Amino acid sequence: MTTETPRATDRSFLFVLGSSRPDGNTELLARAAAEQLPAGVPQRWVDLTQLPLPDFEDGRHETDGRQAGENEETLRQATLAATDIVIASPLYWYTVSAQTKRYLDYWSGWLSVPGSDFKERMAGRTLWGVTVMADDDEVVGDGLVTTLNHTAAYLRMGFGGVLFGNGSRPGQVRNDERAMIRAKTFFQRETPPARLPYDEGTV
Repeated sequence: MTTETPRATDRSFLFVLGSSRPDGNTELLARAAAEQLPAGVPQRWVDLTQLPLPDFEDGRHETDGRQAGENEETLRQATLAATDIVIASPLYWYTVSAQTKRYLDYWSGWLSVPGSDFKERMAGRTLWGVTVMADDDEVVGDGLVTTLNHTAAYLRMGFGGVLFGNGSRPGQVRNDERAMIRAKTFFQRETPPARLPYDEGTV
């Protein structure tokens, strides 16, 4: 069974940039894929270096309500407003960047925000990944894929997979012909419901 893809007019994309430098290879690849979206599909781009978050503190079991900062609330509202969330993170030590991991950690906190119904509202949406790495073997990025797939599975989201590119020096991903070809149709992929390994074979 696959998740029914919303009509183009019903979709809105949030691109979350998790690189430590502007205009990096991962952002270039993400923008190449985004250029193929229909003109009427809204796109919002957020750079986590421009909306920095403090280290996440797990306050689920505290009695006093935690006051969200301005950047956190901006990211939370942007996340909830999108049907499709694209995590654009370079591969750092075989998984997502520190900025990206911190953003995802905050999802844990949003699960317990009174009245937010974060888990219920995220169900049925789609999580995507875009990453560029120096290694030619995509298996090196399995940790990043696992992080995103399992996050989507927990929230009952669809998972569109990860668009991989190769590059290290600025702009080098443009020379990765295979990645650039994939980018042209990446967001046209089917997005089956994400599953955890022990869910395989269940319906």
